[in-house]
Amino acid sequence: MFSRAQPHIEFTCDPIDFGVIAEPVPAKTHLPDWFRKLPPVDENHVSATNNGMTVKRCLPFLDAMTAGWIIPLAATVRLEILDAGRTLQAGWEFDHVMVSNHNAHQIAGHPREPRPASKFHNYWTIKTPPGWSCLFVPPLNRNSDVFEIIAGVVDTDTYYSFINFPFVPIAPDGVYILERGIPLVQVIPFRRDASYIDGVVRAETPGETEKRGRIVRSMQASEGWYRDVARAKR
Repeated sequence: MFSRAQPHIEFTCDPIDFGVIAEPVPAKTHLPDWFRKLPPVDENHVSATNNGMTVKRCLPFLDAMTAGWIIPLAATVRLEILDAGRTLQAGWEFDHVMVSNHNAHQIAGHPREPRPASKFHNYWTIKTPPGWSCLFVPPLNRNSDVFEIIAGVVDTDTYYSFINFPFVPIAPDGVYILERGIPLVQVIPFRRDASYIDGVVRAETPGETEKRGRIVRSMQASEGWYRDVARAKR
């Protein structure tokens, strides 16, 4: 159990659904197979000017992929994309609605037109401490080839109800089976009072230019510099 002083996120569902629908998991425990199989160094690309390092050694890439939680698809869904993407039909055998349509006028002029906007239904209610909201985005660095989740922010400290996830089908015409448990949305909690800061736009000082150059050279000399030095100063 969490202590009262420790901020945490809660995912709750109807008791009849617990153990039936796929459960949210920490993003760091749900890395895609392609990433797990990727070697830290590709020996076939090592040369005098290329150390062969892959994104598996890129901490910013990994930090994005492992931030927050993953809400998976609750139950298996069949999507059929027709008419060059203009029509979407969905089916499922589960006893809850899994996909419904958005009215076209709600996102008129969106970049994916004429593809329709729909929404996946989610049966987890999300609760965060006072002052905390959640950013909902497509699973970072592992986007689906079939659908594109539309990002949003919800004040989950006051909105205690189901949050459905709008999406646009992006695959070519055909039938696609989305299995129960596939990563659907990445949820990143954040404190609202810490997320909005004033900004300044200016030219850097000579000292800042020198510091930037020193960091670039340090990273060129050691690919682990960011992990060992920059992160240690947090």
